[in-house]
Amino acid sequence: MDALGFGSGFSGFWKWNPSPESRRRRIRSNSTSPGSIVGGGYQFPVKQAITAASLALTGNTIAQISNRWSKAKETDENASQDVLSRLLSEHDLLRALRMTSYGFLFYGPGSFAWYQLLDHCLPKPNVQNLMLKVLLNQIVLGPCVIAVVFAWNNLWQQKLSELPEKYRRDALPALLYGFRFWVPVSVLNFW
Repeated sequence: MDALGFGSGFSGFWKWNPSPESRRRRIRSNSTSPGSIVGGGYQFPVKQAITAASLALTGNTIAQISNRWSKAKETDENASQDVLSRLLSEHDLLRALRMTSYGFLFYGPGSFAWYQLLDHCLPKPNVQNLMLKVLLNQIVLGPCVIAVVFAWNNLWQQKLSELPEKYRRDALPALLYGFRFWVPVSVLNFW
């Protein structure tokens, strides 16, 4: 009878007055999702970190190639030259590694925790919560991402002393530029 939930009267089967404490224990012991508490410790969200790292690497590669492509078009360099091999041979591997490590170590785990917090605080899938999640994503997560990525890049380039000026000069334009992409992406993500 216990297998059907009849162990402590009919409360387990019919969900009448289930003990919140036993429910919490059951959730903790059965939870194996990334970032959950397993054996009293923290489980690093590997899947999210790898996904963010691969997206950061892809985005950085696209940015580097498109930047070199537009510079090559401006200078009207010899079109007979193998453009693709030249574009790839000038690839800044250290920059790619910086951005990939940022995605793996910071953006993947950080955004995973952020989205879990939003889902916990705003669980109902309605228009009001959707709009609030998008707004919070832009005014809380956006500036945090910009602050961390600027600091991470300046740390790798040994230019930490230039970080306050970088924030003053580039943070707000980067945030406003990012709104064009991240607001629609956030709407789709939360919807």
